[in-house]
Amino acid sequence: MLRSLNDLEGYDIRATDGLIGNVKDFYFDDASWVVRYMVVETGSWLSSRRVLVSPIAIGSPDWTGRVLPASINKEQVKNSPDIDTDKPVSRQHEMQYLRFYGYPPYWGGANFWGSSNYPGAMLTGVGYAGSGAEFLLGQAERGREEAETEGRQKGDPHLRSGNAFLRYHIEATNGGMGQVKGLLIDEETWAIRYLIVETSNWWFGHQVLIAPQWIQEISWPDATITVKVTQQAVKDAPRYDPSAPLSRDHEISLHQHHGRAGYWADEVKLENPEYHIVKSRQESAGRDNT
Repeated sequence: MLRSLNDLEGYDIRATDGLIGNVKDFYFDDASWVVRYMVVETGSWLSSRRVLVSPIAIGSPDWTGRVLPASINKEQVKNSPDIDTDKPVSRQHEMQYLRFYGYPPYWGGANFWGSSNYPGAMLTGVGYAGSGAEFLLGQAERGREEAETEGRQKGDPHLRSGNAFLRYHIEATNGGMGQVKGLLIDEETWAIRYLIVETSNWWFGHQVLIAPQWIQEISWPDATITVKVTQQAVKDAPRYDPSAPLSRDHEISLHQHHGRAGYWADEVKLENPEYHIVKSRQESAGRDNT
């Protein structure tokens, strides 16, 4: 199911020994479009300090009670590395954070979270070739080496604030489209599936969905996003109703309208390795029959 990041703001983060604080912002990966951290404002118990909590630590949410349980304790939060949450988070800061909590680097595999699409698998070893402490230590060591190499080759990769992103303007191929008003994420993978765009005067009073894969260019200094769709294509697309849950049928219609493949096709391949084998056999049998 998809949920709006706007709706998750204000949720309680509950540690194993009590309440940590409330969600105030999110940091997402500007390459893979996955939420990597929640910015949590602690209460009086920690002088309202802002700390990061990774989805890796989050268990089954209590959507009714607006609570996200976390497999960390308050002492860990208190002693966690200080990170300036008003600035982009660097890969170096991430490595400090991950080492402190004993998490393997999420960039150590081909999927959203290492070798899995689910953050919880980073702790349990689900979806990995190995498991347990030996695997985690090996991944962490490889991650440190990769981070150092990547830092030298590409500069300083960093994450982006979800709240800051809501001020960005969207440009279609033939004119302005509007402004980002929200982000829809997959509640299981924490992947950003759509930008919610409030259209401007050219189509007043409407909200539309734009998938990150349709983005052509982002100018971070100018807070501007250019997408490879026209105003008319957006206007003719299936209407988005923010008051109703987004169904897969609606998503399929939206992608078909824009002539784009849906992200769910890739998920089938990633989560089911046998898919490739079956598909190869089917294609081979088809060639043999021709």
